[in-house]
Amino acid sequence: MSKKTKTKAQEEVAVEDQINDTQEQVTEPKEESTISETEQLQNDLANEKDKFMRLFAEFENYKKRTSKERVELFKTAGQDVMTSLLPILDDFERALNHINEDKEAEELRKGVELIYNKLKATLEQKGLSKIEVNQGDVFNADDHEAVTQIPAPSEDLKGKIIDVIEVGYQLGNKVLRFPKVVVGQ
Repeated sequence: MSKKTKTKAQEEVAVEDQINDTQEQVTEPKEESTISETEQLQNDLANEKDKFMRLFAEFENYKKRTSKERVELFKTAGQDVMTSLLPILDDFERALNHINEDKEAEELRKGVELIYNKLKATLEQKGLSKIEVNQGDVFNADDHEAVTQIPAPSEDLKGKIIDVIEVGYQLGNKVLRFPKVVVGQ
């Protein structure tokens, strides 16, 4: 029995050694997989954090852009209405020029002038302003619209504005209508 006991004891030790070796083998890959899983999770977390930060920055830019567009929209909301009222303003100016020539229509002139001033003041409150152009100013194609060119009456008026046919207007910083001018050639 002693041989059997020895062999059983040896077998038990051998089995225990195999179990220990197996446990060590199983334990070592688990530690490596745990480390790689931890690194993987940290990488995933970093990627998600980066995506979040980019998305947040993109949303902030969107909010800024839309608020800027909204402000611009409010500034030029009446652009179509203002553009359609410009010919009426021109008609008032022509009527006032014609009435000023007729001395008998003093009361009519006062009434038309009163309405014209009220309309002009209301439009100016909404941001409409006249583009100032005077005879003798240098012609600039970016700021003026040349209707025609005529021979300059004098040498110093060549390339300059001879006459203003139609007044230009702007709404805020945006030009609604460029001044129409006659240029000396």
